[in-house]
Amino acid sequence: MSNPVTIEAVEGTSYADITREFDAPVEAVFRAHADPELYARWIGPRRLVTTITDWDFRTGGRYAFEQRDEDGSVYAFRGVIHTVIENELLIQTFEFEGAPGEVSLDRLRFEPLPGGRTRLVGRSVMTSREALEGMIASGMEYGVREGYEKLDELLGEG
Repeated sequence: MSNPVTIEAVEGTSYADITREFDAPVEAVFRAHADPELYARWIGPRRLVTTITDWDFRTGGRYAFEQRDEDGSVYAFRGVIHTVIENELLIQTFEFEGAPGEVSLDRLRFEPLPGGRTRLVGRSVMTSREALEGMIASGMEYGVREGYEKLDELLGEG
């Protein structure tokens, strides 16, 4: 059974807090975010296949990926990596190319827990309250939940 994901978006604000625990050590969870081959295996809903198109995972780096559905539709995403502190912190932008100009600033903390477990604590800040509401309405919770379930499976392989 996977751990639940909590997404809290306070009405009237432009940010969402996302928290999720994993039954794996911080180093493994961080590596799954840093390694492009691993990242492509878990990011997003199960119905989408991810291809990494650009990957420079470091402070000052960048990333881009595409997700394809069974009908062949492609959804492209990109961002700039502002800060990487190994096994501790990731700060980056996130942009869906289908909504240009709507960029979020995302902070993700990797917190060690007793028993070799990890808590991810994220905050995603959008450009406006309306942009956040649109992201939530487009299925953000579904994509985050399924992606983290796939990450659980990936972490269980090693």
